[in-house]
Amino acid sequence: MLRVAVPNKGSLSEAAIEILTEAGYKQRRTTKDLSLTDAANQVEFYYLRPRDIAVYVGEGTLDVGISGRDLVLDSHADADVIMELGFASSTFRFAGRPGAADSVKDLAGKRIATSYAGVLQDHLAENGVDASVVRLDGAVESAVQLGVADVIADVVETGTTLRQAGLEVFGDPILKSEAVLIKRHGVETPPNGIEQLVRRLQGVLIARNYVMMDYDIPADAVDAATAVAPGLESPTVSPLHRQGWVAVRVMVQRADAQRLMDQLWEVGARAILTTDIHACRI
Repeated sequence: MLRVAVPNKGSLSEAAIEILTEAGYKQRRTTKDLSLTDAANQVEFYYLRPRDIAVYVGEGTLDVGISGRDLVLDSHADADVIMELGFASSTFRFAGRPGAADSVKDLAGKRIATSYAGVLQDHLAENGVDASVVRLDGAVESAVQLGVADVIADVVETGTTLRQAGLEVFGDPILKSEAVLIKRHGVETPPNGIEQLVRRLQGVLIARNYVMMDYDIPADAVDAATAVAPGLESPTVSPLHRQGWVAVRVMVQRADAQRLMDQLWEVGARAILTTDIHACRI
């Protein structure tokens, strides 16, 4: 069976379980379950701390896993990213009191508090900066106020928590992260089931980002409509009972759907509608 590591708690866990469920895999019903066997799909799921997943996969104990890119890089595990999963986006940045620094080059000799020591040390080394890294497991925002550090490096979403602590971001982002599917580095022969897992996850991502659009249009206007919405390969065109009219079906990006409906109306399309796609293979 394919052995898959899944985050056991937090928003990363909830989104990972959701995408696996949409992909047709059985998932645990309670957070007390540490593992689950999906016999129908020949997969075993193990629910682990997000920070530990890259280590298990990198050591070959488990075949693949879902984790954050930042956690994978921070672990220095022997693991490679197979695909990005489109959720849990975050940005890792420096922050300090106003005027504390303008860029990473200003941090030489300073104390920097973080929960991602591996990522931070790599970034400092890449920029040739010699600074002291203070590793904390949480509440990094308080490190400056409590005198533990001069600045911090942490995940920033809205920046509200930083402002409440009297801090502001500075310099370029250290890392942009999101949830990723990983495997052990250097594995030439993929484990059984991994290609199916990847296809299913890709199908879910496409289904989330696309809708199916249907409309009726005069046959002599199909070329103009196809120029507006060409689809992934080519639209499906079927004759209607009404002479000279056809029905067209095409996949379009969800974010563009309203704009495309307006443009299709302008070239003569009528009865335009969109429907969600729950799963697909491209």
